[in-house]
Amino acid sequence: MEIANSLAKSFEPQQIEQRWYQHWEQSGYFRASMDSQKPAYCIMLPPPNVTGTLHMGHAFQHTIMDALIRYHRMLGDNTLWQPGTDHAGIATQIVVERQLDAKNISRHDLGREAFLEKVWEWKAQSGSTITGQMRRLGTSCDWERERFTMDEGLSTAVSEVFVKLYNEGLIYRGKRLVNWDPVLGTAVSDLEVVSTEEDGFMWHILYAIEGEDGFVEVATTRPETLFGDVAVAVHPEDERYKHLIGRHVRLPIAERSIPVIADDYVDPAFGTGVVKITPAHDFNDYAVGARHHLAPISVLTLDAKMNDLCPTEYQGLDRYVARKKLLAELTEKNQLAHAKPHKLMVPRGDRTNTVIEPMLTDQWFVDMAEMGKQGLEVVKSGELQFVPENWTSTYNQWLENIQDWCISRQLWWGHRIPAWYDEDGNIYVAHTEAEAQQQAGEKTIRRDEDVLDTWFSSALWPFSTLGWPEQTPELDAFLPGAVLVTGFDIIFFWVARMVMMTKHFTGKIPFRQVYVTGLVRDAHGNKMSKSKGNVIDPLDLIDGISLDDLVAKRTTGMMNPKQAASIAKQTRADYPNGFAAFGTDAIRFTFASLATHGRDIKFDLQRADGYRNFCNKLWNATRFVMMNCDGKDVGLDDSLALEYSFADQWIISRLQQAELSVAQAFTDYRFDMASRAVYEFVWDEYCDWYLELAKVQLSTGNEAATRATRRTLVRVLEAALRLAHPIIPFITEELWQTVAPLAGGTGDSIMNQAYPIADTSKIDEQAINQISLLKDIINATRGLRGEMNLSPALKVPLAMSGNAVMLTSFAPYVAALAKLSEVKIHTELPDGDAPVAIVGDSKLMLLIEIDKEAETARLSKEIDRLQGEINKCDAKLSNASFVDRAPAAVVDQEKQRLNDFKATLEQVRDQLQRLVAK
Repeated sequence: MEIANSLAKSFEPQQIEQRWYQHWEQSGYFRASMDSQKPAYCIMLPPPNVTGTLHMGHAFQHTIMDALIRYHRMLGDNTLWQPGTDHAGIATQIVVERQLDAKNISRHDLGREAFLEKVWEWKAQSGSTITGQMRRLGTSCDWERERFTMDEGLSTAVSEVFVKLYNEGLIYRGKRLVNWDPVLGTAVSDLEVVSTEEDGFMWHILYAIEGEDGFVEVATTRPETLFGDVAVAVHPEDERYKHLIGRHVRLPIAERSIPVIADDYVDPAFGTGVVKITPAHDFNDYAVGARHHLAPISVLTLDAKMNDLCPTEYQGLDRYVARKKLLAELTEKNQLAHAKPHKLMVPRGDRTNTVIEPMLTDQWFVDMAEMGKQGLEVVKSGELQFVPENWTSTYNQWLENIQDWCISRQLWWGHRIPAWYDEDGNIYVAHTEAEAQQQAGEKTIRRDEDVLDTWFSSALWPFSTLGWPEQTPELDAFLPGAVLVTGFDIIFFWVARMVMMTKHFTGKIPFRQVYVTGLVRDAHGNKMSKSKGNVIDPLDLIDGISLDDLVAKRTTGMMNPKQAASIAKQTRADYPNGFAAFGTDAIRFTFASLATHGRDIKFDLQRADGYRNFCNKLWNATRFVMMNCDGKDVGLDDSLALEYSFADQWIISRLQQAELSVAQAFTDYRFDMASRAVYEFVWDEYCDWYLELAKVQLSTGNEAATRATRRTLVRVLEAALRLAHPIIPFITEELWQTVAPLAGGTGDSIMNQAYPIADTSKIDEQAINQISLLKDIINATRGLRGEMNLSPALKVPLAMSGNAVMLTSFAPYVAALAKLSEVKIHTELPDGDAPVAIVGDSKLMLLIEIDKEAETARLSKEIDRLQGEINKCDAKLSNASFVDRAPAAVVDQEKQRLNDFKATLEQVRDQLQRLVAK
């Protein structure tokens, strides 16, 4: 009883979570064993950006990864969960610049070194916040191996990769057209550009034809780039303009002469069939200009203002101010023919929302052709697999159309490009400045100002974190990793690049499988975002938050009062009571239960509430077991006799089946099925049925039988705790510490215990069938009581007929669980009007006075129900498609159901006939 009393009356998660996590981490349980005799199992944590705090997507994915890691750790694998954070170049620099903006300070006021000190300060603050949140979620990473993408070791790997790729001719520098964010002042990748349809105009501008009194009408959506036109183009087969090919037109306002060229790129049906060619400000035009050897003319500055190649009165104007001025001047000169409303795709930066400007700049690129082929091959060969499999086509489609990767960014925060220049512009790529100086000899050199794209260092994560370029034991053991758990939105950004870089530099794939998760959405199915005010902080779910605090959290700092009011109203409608304190285990269980393949996740607080109730149920069940078993004989001495009942054998069988289901679910990444198997076994089978059956056995059985029941109670519960541990680690650890000694368990932590593996020899089909029938009889008896409106406190006798031996064994359980005064076994039921239920070959009669009219109605209703079931079965079995295509076992099962329904219908009809005849 001493142990039982050590469990509080109710489950209070906050009291146990911090205590157990601290114990696990300090005890070194999260460390990889580095035992070469054990199978290696490694997961690389997708490193969160050091730009703030974790969100629901992180919490969801971390739950999935931690469940896998804990599962394989308990299987005995040499398990590594590699943690770390990403410096997130653009995102982090934006955060710190905004902090400075609030103080009216720019990074240029500080200078590069002082600004970087500010970023490192922010990294220390944000990074510790993130890792603290991860610990609250129970994530069992090997924290001693935590990495940051700008750690010294990882930075060494970045330099080594850059130098090697440059020396192999795969990294090059060139003036190319790139996506330019004029707010950030840097190039961004195609993947960081979001193109959305917006309302705009198609302006038709008149270009005068040289040598004759006429014009060509040129359609454009960007008139301000006109000063950079180097030609106008028509389709070579367009009869309207064939006579103009090779001639020249006058560029309006600038009055510069440009040629008319023919190119298949032009769509004769679009606009007027004549397009302006501006290679320095349009990707398609750049390709046309290259084909026709036309030198591009850049007319914009890097902050999107008109430069000194424009007419004097336009120089220094913002691009859109210049557009208005140009359109006004064209109108004044009668050179603007039309302005038609037009839907167009506008590219905007995903971080600044500013319109992206194609800009001709000097940048560094990686030639992706050969690495792209390698990335495709590892998937084609089956070496790398996607789960769900449909994401394979998304991955392949991108790699089949891969372009060279622009890896330079005009930022201060990040890995500075390891390249130096002398006064003549010669390039020296080297690991260090000293090495570059040695290459340059006596010449003065200066380092490239740019930094690398964040995804360049992230692409090295699977091997740089394991010590590469050194050949470490970790690199041998954990590459390739087992699985990458990630979202579909970074398959291109990160997944494909890791595959290509890892294969190129190590000859191995980074991981064998990629498990792609859906997005976590709010209860209405909307994507969570700060602008919508529907973001949920996972720690608020764990610890709880009042409605007023939740509203304040969602609206504080919003500049738009109307939007803030709308968000406050919606929040109050959605969460009138705020969030209750669910605890970590309930939130993890909720995430796991929602993790279905190929679907986004609607996070519903009702689900979380249900899993908090599950934790309470498990807690109370353990208290019951301890109160009935602590200090008593629980069968630890195998020399003493044990008499297992069919109920004991049933729950042991169901445990094996649950273990089979959970193991298969982990193999298939069906965390929803794993959580369902755990839930149904613990709640529906063990708590709702076996504990009630065990009460009967403990009160009626002999010494050998009660010993067997106690042994079953504690051992099945102990195994169930181990079964559930990967999903709900805290409560299972707390309860296991109490239960394990009674079950003969040893060890400091449930984490170190073997994961339960099914023993199919212990599956007793006869016991399973017996309990199934017993459940039906008890439920039927409860149904009779309900239909007769009997008070739960009123105990009445029951008569049963059927298999006398089996029903006699059932009688104590039926009496206790159906609240009966006694159960009598008869060859035939007594003659009378009392209500009767039929279960298989058994008949049940409550021995009470009845309302004959009500009982007639009840039996008639049951006849209708049975006839409905028979009709459904007949329809299935008369469907040739079902009979021919369904497995034989399924067809046989349907035939058996039909026979059972018919037999029961006949008995109920006889019963009704006898009742009516009286």
